[in-house]
Amino acid sequence: MELFVLWDIDHTLIENAGVSKEIYAAAFSALSGREPTEAARTEGRTDRLIMRDMFVREGLPVPAWHFIETALTQAGEARLEELRRRGTALPGVHEALKAASAQSGWISSVLTGNIAANARVKLSAFGLESLLDLTVGAYGADAELRPHLVAVARERAQRLRSVSADVTTVLVGDTPLDVEAALTTGSGILAVASGIHTPEELTAAGAADVLPDLSDTKRVLSMVESFAGH
Repeated sequence: MELFVLWDIDHTLIENAGVSKEIYAAAFSALSGREPTEAARTEGRTDRLIMRDMFVREGLPVPAWHFIETALTQAGEARLEELRRRGTALPGVHEALKAASAQSGWISSVLTGNIAANARVKLSAFGLESLLDLTVGAYGADAELRPHLVAVARERAQRLRSVSADVTTVLVGDTPLDVEAALTTGSGILAVASGIHTPEELTAAGAADVLPDLSDTKRVLSMVESFAGH
């Protein structure tokens, strides 16, 4: 059975305990020379949109993307130990990822608003990176809108792992934007209410399957597998 499973990171796999917003603030300060007056607005958006929004709200010109990505990378690397100290992998995540990685025919990677460098920082802080095929993931530098990341990940999986063009893709995430990305790309969606959004909000966004977290490995795998052939 061929399945392409794409996991969100923040509040799905890990709790970053506010370190993410500190990364955005540090990157903004490095580029602008002053602290932002408001915290970054995240909620499943890509780094491209998050950082652009910060500069627009502050009434400043938006720097070229390569400058922003460099600043984000440096801010993320500088906060690895702080993330490890304050954050945590969420319940059942190690077990779910390990089980998914062992399934024959499954490719398990990430679809995240984080740039690739910071996705690796966040996963490595809790020993998760080896359980995912990060080469075929899609990241916040790849597109502005989350639904567009799905095509990026599929193309990489076809080119680098020889999966079929019509591979069943399943997204696992905690925000309405994860649900939207799945529904608009013909992907399955397993929503988890482990972030700020309630089961009711995720259901209203269109998710038929909502779990409180990923702690029940058998149920997680069964629900992901149920999308095969849809």
